[in-house]
Amino acid sequence: MEYLAQLIEHYGLALVFLNVLVEQLGAPLPSYPTLIVTGALLQRSGSSMILLLSVAIVAALIADLAWYQAGKRYGRKVMSTLCRISLSPDSCVRQTELIYLRWGARSLLVAKFIPGFASIASALAGALGTRRFGFILFDGLGAALWAGSAIYLGTLFGTTIDDLLNVLENLGKWGLALIGLALLAFIARKWWQRDRFLKSIRMARISVDELHQLVQQGKAPVIVDARAPLSGNEGRIPGAVNMSLEDTTLPGSATPPESEVIVYCACPNEATAARVAKQLMRQGYKHVRPLSGGIDAWVAAGYSIEK
Repeated sequence: MEYLAQLIEHYGLALVFLNVLVEQLGAPLPSYPTLIVTGALLQRSGSSMILLLSVAIVAALIADLAWYQAGKRYGRKVMSTLCRISLSPDSCVRQTELIYLRWGARSLLVAKFIPGFASIASALAGALGTRRFGFILFDGLGAALWAGSAIYLGTLFGTTIDDLLNVLENLGKWGLALIGLALLAFIARKWWQRDRFLKSIRMARISVDELHQLVQQGKAPVIVDARAPLSGNEGRIPGAVNMSLEDTTLPGSATPPESEVIVYCACPNEATAARVAKQLMRQGYKHVRPLSGGIDAWVAAGYSIEK
């Protein structure tokens, strides 16, 4: 235990800073346990709780401001990239956008408690033009709540954590191996959840060229825009109607089950579009397909959009 206390005393703040920074930049390296353990060892190491909290807040703000600037400069492309590399595919752009549109910058107060939300919310804040002062204020307060709760838990259960660390130290290199295995198990579980989710949305797609040909031939199917309403302001495929995961009701009661329906979104792997398509299929529609590449592929192909 003495060795670990000395390690925290000399390198604890640097470790916390690096861990929080890397996690908030998007890497699957959870820093909450690090904050808990560091908080538990505060008394032994002689570190200041205020200093530890400040280091965590600064690290989180640096990472979040980087995503904020990226969102401000590159817009929704940054959020799409984040969603593509995320280990939590359910936290896609649409879900984050709906939460942010409802609560605004105040949603940043709890963003770090929601897996996969913080980085995308920061980029979204920049893309939506949230004022820098408001972003820093709410993001800083959110980081303080998040890091402060971890440090408090560490001080609250300090004795239990001390006992656990004593056991790990007595195990020597096997203790470090256990910690490494726990981290690998966490990452593996996240990848397994992601892989299972992607398998659940596998279904036949239609390419943008095929859809364009149908439109040109006058055989345009029912086209569904599964993005959040705000995204529609940037332009949509001509004739598309908006639909959400919460309300998958096609407009017009005369739409027969044999109608061809094409669903698109702006999410990697067409995740939202595939989920909407599956819900429509459960309602009895037999010919439903997501648009491969979504709205981004449609625009990249040079096809027209309507505002």
